[in-house]
Amino acid sequence: MHHRRRPTPTGAVRRAAAGIPQPRLEQALLSVTAAALTAGGAAWLTDAPAAADLCWALGTLAALPPSLAWVLGALRRGHAGVDLIAVLALAGTLAVQEYLAGALIALMLAGGRTLETGAQRRASHDLRSLLEHAPRSARRRTGEDVVLVPLDEIAVDDVLVVGPGEVVPVDGRVLGATAVLDESVLTGEPMAVERAAGRPVRSGVVNAGHAFDLRADATAQASTYAGIVRLAREAEAESAPVVRLADRYAAWFLPLTLAVAGLAWLVSGSTVRAVAVLVVATPCPLLLAAPVAVVSGLSRASRSGVVIRGGGVLEVLGRARTVLLDKTGTLTGGHPQVVDVIAAPARTPEDVLRLAASLDQYSPHVLAHAVVDAARERGMRLSPPADVAEEPGRGATGTVEGQPMAVGRLAADAERPEWVRAAENRALLDGSALVWLTVDGRPAGAVGLRDPLRRDAARTLRRLRGAGVQRLVLLTGDRSEPAREAAAVLGLDAVHAELTPEGKIAAVRAEREHALTVMVGDGVNDAPALAAADVGVAMGARGSTASSEAADIVLTADRVDRLADAVTIAVRARRIAVQSALGGMGMSLAAMAVAAAGLLAPAAGALLQEGIDVAVILNALRSLRPGRAERSPLSPSVVALIRRSTAEHEKLSALLDAVRDTADLIPAEPGERHLRELRELHQALVERLLPHERAEERELYPELARNSSDSALVTVSSCARTEIERLVRRIGAHIELADSGPGMTSAQVDDLRACLYGLDAIARLHFAQEEETWPSTS
Repeated sequence: MHHRRRPTPTGAVRRAAAGIPQPRLEQALLSVTAAALTAGGAAWLTDAPAAADLCWALGTLAALPPSLAWVLGALRRGHAGVDLIAVLALAGTLAVQEYLAGALIALMLAGGRTLETGAQRRASHDLRSLLEHAPRSARRRTGEDVVLVPLDEIAVDDVLVVGPGEVVPVDGRVLGATAVLDESVLTGEPMAVERAAGRPVRSGVVNAGHAFDLRADATAQASTYAGIVRLAREAEAESAPVVRLADRYAAWFLPLTLAVAGLAWLVSGSTVRAVAVLVVATPCPLLLAAPVAVVSGLSRASRSGVVIRGGGVLEVLGRARTVLLDKTGTLTGGHPQVVDVIAAPARTPEDVLRLAASLDQYSPHVLAHAVVDAARERGMRLSPPADVAEEPGRGATGTVEGQPMAVGRLAADAERPEWVRAAENRALLDGSALVWLTVDGRPAGAVGLRDPLRRDAARTLRRLRGAGVQRLVLLTGDRSEPAREAAAVLGLDAVHAELTPEGKIAAVRAEREHALTVMVGDGVNDAPALAAADVGVAMGARGSTASSEAADIVLTADRVDRLADAVTIAVRARRIAVQSALGGMGMSLAAMAVAAAGLLAPAAGALLQEGIDVAVILNALRSLRPGRAERSPLSPSVVALIRRSTAEHEKLSALLDAVRDTADLIPAEPGERHLRELRELHQALVERLLPHERAEERELYPELARNSSDSALVTVSSCARTEIERLVRRIGAHIELADSGPGMTSAQVDDLRACLYGLDAIARLHFAQEEETWPSTS
């Protein structure tokens, strides 16, 4: 006869605990233990000791099965955590009938587990958006027919049709007409690129132009996008589990506790003494104080727009010494902005920008949006275009104010006078892209666009170094030239450009060999690297869902300075958690010695442990308050002044464009027209630029000095203002000399040109320096 095997007690415990969702189990245990302790206290106060003992014993018994399940789970994973001491103490109090002590320990254990679960609940690293973005089918051309087929049926050398706005399904090569592609999903580069016939195209990029034919070079599973998904999965799987700070300390506190309890029992022969040692050794500083500090840090981070997915992540962030950063969308804004407007000799930059924006205002292209936004930010009234047509990869054509115009690329056979060649050279030196405005088929001007560094990027990196980060590295799929320029401007320690997702993972792994590593990114191509790093940080406000889901930390605001906030908060919270844990364990060790000597009963030891808990928890709650290194809140008056000055910088940028354009175009022998334009420019400088500088000196900087203890915010050198005023006066002096004499000599023209170029460079540098050092107002 076969008997059904009876489940073992430990197996039953594990299944019983597993049958209840973890957060609900811990919340229920906290409620039960708190009720048992309260009911027992009420019974004791009404002179019913038997009822009190029963309530406390029930509370202790209620905590044993789940705590045993937690300990067994930890042992299966290969480590004994702080909960083991609590389980031994619970069993000991029941054995020697010290039920009050058991109920107190049960409440502390339940409270600590609830806090820890709330602090360490972490979103799974799924790749849902990566998979949703990947195409499921493709259009295959067979002779004259085009048939929609499942992606798995695509074979090498099949000819596919990729329509406008569609995702390229497999790696291949362009056939026929040139393809215009948005490769930002893979490279992060926001500018569209062209791929001529025969050029390779990677899967996952988006067709930003007309439909084109593609000859497959690989199957779907062997293509680039599927490789990104596999890389992210592999990187996630290899990530080591976070070890709690409390468990690291328990590694030596647990054997020490057992040794002291065992020695007290052997020397005295008293089981009560051993239990008393276990009771006062219950690691409540680890069960409660450290999680309280961490949860407080998580709370402060969330109020700063930083979502940290677990207390363990916060602890690791506080110990990280290397930060790897993507460029596009992280250190830069991730979208092009107008940085220059160049006009033909007979036109003005304002006229060029207004006409280009008027024609572009109905275009969906990212560069067109940048042109239109720049015009509207400068208060320009746009004219309605007519007969608008757009050729992908070439630009828009139409009629504005009765004139035929085009905005986009300059045709290869278009005339290129000297000013056009100078504009192209300037764009090459500046690393910007040019959008040309042509009127009646002739170039009338150009708009320069670039993805500039965020204004707060340099200050953020300085704050990271101040928080203990020792190495800052740039990882990007962008071209080498803009990547190295950004690294030089920001003072980064290393730069790796033109990286594939595989290259980013390799760089992350190489850095992890030397220190705990944080990876910051925003694109789909960053998701594998975020999963591979010790801590992945996603720019979640505008970044891809894939990067946010593969990250441990999400910055909910589109501001990189939140990263410095998160690191500063994490460093302080971890430091307070360590202080609380070590301080509490030190007091517990002293109490253990007293208990081992027989001078402390278990119940009294439990009450003493409660006093230790209160002390360390109060210390841990300091994490809720801002530390000295964190940003102080700004007064409303300072916020208003900073915003006003920043808006004026935007408006004055057009004036500085005019300064540089004047320097470019002034001839060796200026005529009356040139002198008239110089007078108008000088008058604008006197009426707009100089009053702005004097108002900042008089109003903004005294307020910054009163509102901040950070000297870096209030010590912007006045040398730049002095030099700006000197150059403006010198330009005026040249005009006066020309008006009082026969004109300008060649030496005067050279000096005037140097003054104009110098004023442009110094004023732009001065604006950038101010905006970098000013605190953020959002």
